Amino acid sequence: MEGVGAYGGGKAGGAFDPISFAQRPQVVARAVSWFFSIIIFGCISSQGWRYDPDLKKQVCLYNGDTNACNYGVGISVIAFLASMGFLVGEYLFEQMSSVKTRKHFVLVDMAFSAFWSFLYFVCFWYLCSQWGQSTAPTNGVGVSNVQAAIAFSFFSIFSWAVSAFFAFQRFRQGADAAFATNFEADANMSTSYPSYPGGPDTDQHYQEPPFSAGPNQRGKRFYI
Repeated sequence: MEGVGAYGGGKAGGAFDPISFAQRPQVVARAVSWFFSIIIFGCISSQGWRYDPDLKKQVCLYNGDTNACNYGVGISVIAFLASMGFLVGEYLFEQMSSVKTRKHFVLVDMAFSAFWSFLYFVCFWYLCSQWGQSTAPTNGVGVSNVQAAIAFSFFSIFSWAVSAFFAFQRFRQGADAAFATNFEADANMSTSYPSYPGGPDTDQHYQEPPFSAGPNQRGKRFYI
């Protein structure tokens, strides 16, 4: 296809179009994941903790499980930074002239996105489990925030899975293109072998030897 380079990206050195870049499915999915990560770690960090006067310290609203709050914030902060990094990578993807560099970027994108989708799956069930065992905080402070963190953890499962799917499609497209190129190269190779030097010319037609008997002279004897 004209204008398309290796692994589904544009050809290196082409003009950058910000509108087409913003409409690219990979960019949209990555931006959505970036937005979800802000909501999750923002909700938990702002009102996911309450001060316990008996313990005289901040306690996580998820059943007092500090690991639950830290886990949700931790993977969301990493997801926030990774989403920004992949968005920059999408911008630079068009400038990657090396096919190997594009392949490595696609593989990292696919592996990381699939792994982070799994981590958000764990986060969703972890936060749900701890919140189901929690006691309602006084005056309901922070309830909407912790529930929003659970909801957007669930949404993040699919946003990262979609990014992994797009990366997988790119990888298949690059692999199919490489196979097709090698196949065409093999098909264009000549299957005939040249004759060895000094050998008979295969294009020469057979000629009857001189003085051979013609068709009307077969079977006749000549007497002197």
